[in-house]
Amino acid sequence: MKTKVQIAILDDYQNVALTYGAWSEIEELAEITVFNDHLSGTGELVERLKPFQIIAVMRERTPMTREILSQLTNLKLIISTGQRNASIDMKAAEEFGITVSPTRYISNGAPELTWALLMALSKHLVRESENVRTGGWQTEIGVDLKGKTIGIVGLGNIGSAIARYAKAFEMDVIAWSENLTEEKASAQGARLVSKEELFFTADFVTVHLILSSRSKDIIGGKELDLMKPSAFFINTSRGPLVNEKALIEVLKKKKIAGAGLDVYDLEPLPSQHPFRTLPNVLATPHIGYVTENTYEVFYEDIKRNIETWLGG
Repeated sequence: MKTKVQIAILDDYQNVALTYGAWSEIEELAEITVFNDHLSGTGELVERLKPFQIIAVMRERTPMTREILSQLTNLKLIISTGQRNASIDMKAAEEFGITVSPTRYISNGAPELTWALLMALSKHLVRESENVRTGGWQTEIGVDLKGKTIGIVGLGNIGSAIARYAKAFEMDVIAWSENLTEEKASAQGARLVSKEELFFTADFVTVHLILSSRSKDIIGGKELDLMKPSAFFINTSRGPLVNEKALIEVLKKKKIAGAGLDVYDLEPLPSQHPFRTLPNVLATPHIGYVTENTYEVFYEDIKRNIETWLGG
């Protein structure tokens, strides 16, 4: 009897992977193991994944480094959700004969979450909701968006969506990135400014850049110190774009009004991390892409890629 192909689906936090569509045809040819927990230790992870020929990774939750890939001698195919995954060592995968196959991606989730964080921060929604739950009443004064300035760092697909949202709320939109031109900014309803002017002027700063060696720590203490005490900082892009120590420092000293964060240097966020307890931080667990439509696309494409591989 032919041994079934072993497939691992990693980091299915919500335990929903096999609820998206029918997996019966794949299960006739393969054995699927779904992992709902997250392992960060290399040794533990390698031991877990050694038996598998196919691994499906959810975004960058579990890195596939050279050290890990070199020990997964059975591995033939990695399916990564989305078009870009900086945590997979593509060169190592090629050297070891491992195919890396992406899925499609729906990009509306991240800007929607960004705006939800912005609204929640400006209206103090979490604190006021807790007041109601604990028998209290009004304690905060909300911030109007109309007439305020939003500074967008990175005016690509997601940053451009944020610019459109901001215009609908009658905000002034300014933007900066290293390659942004006045023409491109104007086409998105934004005004190009210098990096320094953006941080000094904006009432809300939101980050939407691709993480690379060049963009890592592109926002540090110098930029954050320019922000107004009444300003809010939002990052739903990638944690390492911002120097984490510098951000913690300005938040602890209350140099800015607060931060809305969905991404971090290390994920899942360590249990004792300051972002979990700082009163001026609204933190969510990297849920920008965790939406029904996005998951439908992810898991449909994972199934399709597996079926293609199984079919030779």
